[in-house]
Amino acid sequence: MDANSLKNIPFSVLDLATVLDGHTAADTFKDSLALAKQSEDLGYRRYWFAEHHNMAGVASSATAVLIGFIAGGTKSIRVGSGGIMLPNHAPLIVAEQFGTLASLYPNRIDLGLGRAPGTDQITAMAIRGENMHAVHNFPGDIDKLQRLFSAENNKANVRAIPGEGLDIPIWVLGSSTDSARLAAEKGLPYAFASHFAPAYFEQAIAIYRNNFKSSKFLQEPYVMACVNVVAADTDAEADRLATSVKRMFLGVITGKRELLKPAVDNMDSYWDQLEKEAVEQMLYYSFIGSPETIKTELSNFIAKHGVNEIMSTSHIYDHEAKLYSNKLFASVFG
Repeated sequence: MDANSLKNIPFSVLDLATVLDGHTAADTFKDSLALAKQSEDLGYRRYWFAEHHNMAGVASSATAVLIGFIAGGTKSIRVGSGGIMLPNHAPLIVAEQFGTLASLYPNRIDLGLGRAPGTDQITAMAIRGENMHAVHNFPGDIDKLQRLFSAENNKANVRAIPGEGLDIPIWVLGSSTDSARLAAEKGLPYAFASHFAPAYFEQAIAIYRNNFKSSKFLQEPYVMACVNVVAADTDAEADRLATSVKRMFLGVITGKRELLKPAVDNMDSYWDQLEKEAVEQMLYYSFIGSPETIKTELSNFIAKHGVNEIMSTSHIYDHEAKLYSNKLFASVFG
């Protein structure tokens, strides 16, 4: 793929509302708004938040509230969820929340849906209560949401007010092949979490494309890949900045989650060889380097996998460096 072809690829942001060591969630939200405003000015298409719970370093638990905050502070960029975890919510509540958002910010709200709880089992039990032991029907809940959003539901006993009759695009999110089959069956766009679950990426998008059934929502398969991005003027500086995300993923695999730590000059004192290999496997789809390096690698990635859209997530401790990375990454698509 010619690097110039990147100009035809939409690019977006996934924000986990990461809390920095020495900072608060309030600081995080302020930084998120600044990043969203910059992303809008730079031509990013979407700005999404992911629902997580009981994680000290992730402040996006009240996902719909954050979406409203960012949409209210911007003018045109699409804002949405990547995703709302349906086991945690009744479809009616999701329809009402996103119907409210779409009424406030018309034609700007996306609803990405996941089937995982977005947390550990103890916290999932705290969220779901007695429903914890009920069989969760993810496909059925998507059907309920689509019905609640439809104008034809206006005679039903249960209605989403607001929400009914509104055009709110639904995406299926996934990190496995099950989600790919579901997205294909329902004819919905598919967003894959390749930023932390690279193992099934190629298989999942192949299943999605091969089994896709066109629908009134989407005529042809549409794949968005989420990847890790750390851009800087030089490869060496990007590598240094990327030690923050490496330390974060090290916390994931060791079960010692912490707030996002500052960059360090050398990771050797933080991990052993097995831990290093595990972190690097999880970060397989990462684009770390100068704009020139990233442009070459990203062009090859898109040529190989044929994705329709790229969503970047960047765990960079220094906020100014993060804004600069966001700017450099946008320049790759120019």
